[in-house]
Amino acid sequence: MFSKFRSLIFKIDPETAHNLAIKSLKLNLTPNLMNENKDDLMFKTKLFGKEIDNPIGMAAGFDKNAEIYNSLFKLGFGFVEVGTVTPLKQYGNPKPRVFRLVEDQALINRLGFNNLGSENVSNRIRSNLNKGLLGINIGPNKDSKDRLNDYLIGIKTFHDIADYITINISSPNTENLRSFHDEIKFDELINSVQEEKSKLKSKIPIVVKISPDISVEQIGPLSEILLNHKVSAIIISNTTSQNREKLNNILKHQKGGLSGKPLEEEANKLISKFYKLLKDKIKIIGVGGVDSGESAHRKFLAGASYVQLYTGMVFQGPNIVGKIKKELKEILIADGIKNFREIIGKKQPN
Repeated sequence: MFSKFRSLIFKIDPETAHNLAIKSLKLNLTPNLMNENKDDLMFKTKLFGKEIDNPIGMAAGFDKNAEIYNSLFKLGFGFVEVGTVTPLKQYGNPKPRVFRLVEDQALINRLGFNNLGSENVSNRIRSNLNKGLLGINIGPNKDSKDRLNDYLIGIKTFHDIADYITINISSPNTENLRSFHDEIKFDELINSVQEEKSKLKSKIPIVVKISPDISVEQIGPLSEILLNHKVSAIIISNTTSQNREKLNNILKHQKGGLSGKPLEEEANKLISKFYKLLKDKIKIIGVGGVDSGESAHRKFLAGASYVQLYTGMVFQGPNIVGKIKKELKEILIADGIKNFREIIGKKQPN
């Protein structure tokens, strides 16, 4: 069905198309596509101590204001991450700010944490209990005088309603946000987050979302800090400011973060490097170019225990989880695998 409408949808401005998708999911215009395979033991797993049907999650950025997370669970996602949410409402960067690169199966966005603010999002979640495992991705306001404190506001606001909270230091669209990858700043941030958790007497799992554009030299120090502070998981990775050379679309030089298929190979290499240092002590959520059973399979082999997607759904449509599970199941059965967890970290990318 989606393939019939795709050419029409792709004639619409990407951000407008996205807003229409949010509205259709709000109105339950998309059917429940996943009931038939909901309880497949091949994909059953746990995330932060809670059982989930499958390891395929919706990445932050799709449901920025926590409007349709229960509709996404109906589409079959094993977990959903909303946001990025900042303490105060903000418009984000000027439009146009989302670009569709069809030939490359990619998006470029420079949205800039556009969202309705933590109070609005918190009230919505409290009045609409989640029917699955829900993560909340938090970040600082663009004009904040104290960005570190903005993260602590996010912890205070959401620690009692989220299943996990993601500290987003990786967006290329908020100036100097990625400076938190600096070893000293990163240690200070994670330490402050864990201290805030202690004050709140909260056991909320903390996840960190990192940039794909970090240097090889940063991987060791970042891993050590994550281990020292007993962070629950790491998301590898966000959109990239690089990797434009091989793109075909005329829009490839637009400023912003590149997501989708061109990110896949580099993301898998980064997952592998972190996996060798973190092993099973800190779980990895792999992001970047997940749009098929094969691409999910490669993420698991590289060391991810879970995957997330967003751009894949833009190009493949709302049945993408069903598509990935069907294709992945065929691969696993052919290899004699009974549960996908058996293959995690078993083959490192070149």
